[in-house]
Order: sequence, then structure tokens, then C-alpha cells
Amino acid sequence: MRLRATAAATLVVALALGVVALGLVLVLRGSLERSADAAAVRKAAEAVPYAKTLSVMDAHKVTKPVIGLRPAQKAEPHGEPPAGAQSTRELIYANDGTVARIADPDVMVTKARPAPAAAVEWAEPGEYAIAGVKVSTEAGPAMVWSRVSLASAEDALNTLYGALLPGMPAVLVVVAGMTWFSVGRALAPVAAIRAKVADITARDLHQRVPVPDSRDEIAALATTVNATLDRLETAVGTHKRFVADAAHELRSPIATLRARLELAERSELTQEALADVERLQSLAADLLMLAKLDAGEPPRTTELDLGQVAAEESLRGRRRPDVRVELDVEPDVVMKGSRAHLDRLVTNLVDNAVRHAASTVRVAVRAEGDQAVLEVADDGPGIPQEHREAVFDRFTRLDEARARDAGGAGLGLPIARDIAALHDGTLVYEDAGFIARFPLTPG
Repeated sequence: MRLRATAAATLVVALALGVVALGLVLVLRGSLERSADAAAVRKAAEAVPYAKTLSVMDAHKVTKPVIGLRPAQKAEPHGEPPAGAQSTRELIYANDGTVARIADPDVMVTKARPAPAAAVEWAEPGEYAIAGVKVSTEAGPAMVWSRVSLASAEDALNTLYGALLPGMPAVLVVVAGMTWFSVGRALAPVAAIRAKVADITARDLHQRVPVPDSRDEIAALATTVNATLDRLETAVGTHKRFVADAAHELRSPIATLRARLELAERSELTQEALADVERLQSLAADLLMLAKLDAGEPPRTTELDLGQVAAEESLRGRRRPDVRVELDVEPDVVMKGSRAHLDRLVTNLVDNAVRHAASTVRVAVRAEGDQAVLEVADDGPGIPQEHREAVFDRFTRLDEARARDAGGAGLGLPIARDIAALHDGTLVYEDAGFIARFPLTPG
């Protein structure tokens, strides 16, 4: 949008400057040409009184000296004589018998007829502004022609071109820069709103986007987004409370049902019912844990040895008898965290690895730089590259063909990742298995 606005503004200004520059050139050219025409008219009018004292006749008609008249010598102005002066066939006679000297090379006197070829050569079109005034002489009517050079007009236009050619691109660069800067400042609140909305997740719906003080449409947009976040936070909070309340309320009847099944007479039916109850009990516990994690409750943290937590939780509980759990734990890998949460993370990762392992599960803890690393790997088939992020989605089970009692509900890995994130850590699956990283405690 910023680029489009800058391009549009620059194009509009370029068109406007082009039209203005063209109009300015045309107006200036017309004004200069009119001024030259007026100067030529004034010059011709000023020469009229002098021209009335002259007598103009064709040279070939003068066969003998005219009484009282003598041929006038050619004018001797400063500089070169006017073009065509030598080719004209008219001669100028002074009626008082004296020599007539024409001092202005830009004035010509001819008979009263259209300008001859000599006059056209004398004032070439496009280079001079020419004016003619009819006068009466003793020899008959004549024409006084004057010319004014258009060189000064061309010089003025060239000066204008020299200012416009570099000036217009410079103005366009300034307009583009100012537009880019102004639109960027105008869109800065939008960028801040977008960044904040992109950063808000289901866990931190309490955050709000910044509302600028501009009191314009962008401020109204920010206010609307905050109102939407308020409603979303209320809806999600209601959903979380429902899940937590449901899971909490299910724990007591499930526990009672399990106790009754354990005390009942052993049979195939009671064994299957007990397995289902155990799954219900585990599912209720997972839902309750998710509800607590989603609520964003800060855990009670303390310094603990990650290797000790991993060793104790890896060897606890019922495991498959045909799967061996190996430990490779470095001592004194100390981090700050919640023991209950980390116990749950290790348990979920090890249970998942045991469920899919062929014969061996390896649990390793080590320090890498400023990070504590927990690695849980198994010798099972592994997770395909395209599913390595999907396994962290809730209720995701890649092996749909396995029995429901053999597989989990699809909540163990999402819970483990949420616990890692709660401790400012990460949990990913790599070629070797699941790897969790946490900040080490300094010292």
C-alpha cells in the first residue's frame, strides 16, 4: 500500500508538472513573440518621419540624373550591412539633394507592395519579427519595414528549459520521498496493530493493541479490534472454565467407579471396564492440566536438577516389559521450573516413546551452552517429516489403526509442548527423537 500510494502521488504530480510546464512554455513563447512584434511595430513607426523625406524608384528606370535628386549612397551602419541590401533593385534618393544615410540595419524602405524576396531574405521567418508601415513619399507610396531578432526570446526559453529539465525530476524525487515518509508514518499504527494481533495467542488474550491518539479511522480500527479481543477473551475464558469444571467434576465419579471395579469380582468384563475407566481418568487429568495451562497460571518454580527429574520419572510407572529404558544423564544440569510440570513433561515423552519403541528408549540430559537439553528417543519407526508439527496438535493420533487402549488420546505431546513453553523453552521432534530445551540457571 505504501508503494502504491507513493507511485500514485508521484504520477499525479508528474502529470500536473508536465501540464504546467507545457502551459508555461507556450505562454512565455507567445508573450515573447508578441513583445518582439510590438517592438518591430514601434521601430517601423519611429522610422516613418525619416522615410517621408526619401524618394524610392527602380534603378533601371533612372537613365539620367533627376533634377534636384542624386543617388543616395549605401548606408554605413556599424557592423555588417543588412542581408539582401546588395540584391535589392530599389535605389533611395533624398529629395533635398543630400546623401541619405540609413544607420539602422533593421529598417528597410521599399515600394508600396508586398515585401520582395530581398526583404524575406533580410528577415527570415522564425528568426525575426517583422512589421511594415505604409508611408507617402514624393515618388509615391512606400513601405517601411522593420525587424526585431527573436534570439533573446529563444535565449529566455532555453533558460526556462534548463531550469525545468533538472527541476522537474528533483521535484518528483522530493514528492516521492515525502509521500513515502508520510504514508509510512500514517501506516505505522497499522503495523503496530498487525504485529500485536499476530503476537496474541489463546494464552494471552488479555493483551490489547495500541490505540493511537490520532482520533481517525486507524484509532477506530484499533478500538474495534480491542473490543473484539474483549469478546474473544470472555468466550475463551468461559470455554476454559467449562472444561476445567467438567474435568474436575468427572474425577470423583471416575475414581469411585474405578474403586468399585477394582473391588468387584475379577472377570473379563470387569477388566475391560477397568481399562476404559483408567483411560477416562487419564483423559480427565489431561483436560484439567490443559485448562490450567491455558489459563496461564504462573507455576511455582524452584531450582531443580533436570537429570534427576528425568531419571526418576523415566523409571517410574508401568512400562512395556519388552522395552528397555536407558539413561544418559549429566549431573548438575540445573534449571528453574515447576517439579510437577516437568514430571508431567518427562512422563508424557517417555510414555509416548515406550508406546512406539521396538526394544529401547533412550533418555539423555545434558548442558549445551546456556541451555539444558532433554532428549527422549526410541528405536521405533519415527515420525514422518510432514507430520512432525501435527503431532503437537490436540487430539492428534497418527496411527488410526492401533487400538484405543494402546494409543493415547492425543493430548500428551501438546501438554508437553505447553509445559516447555511455560518454562521459556521449546519442544521439537528431530531425527533422533523429541528434544526439549530450557534456559540453564546461571552459575
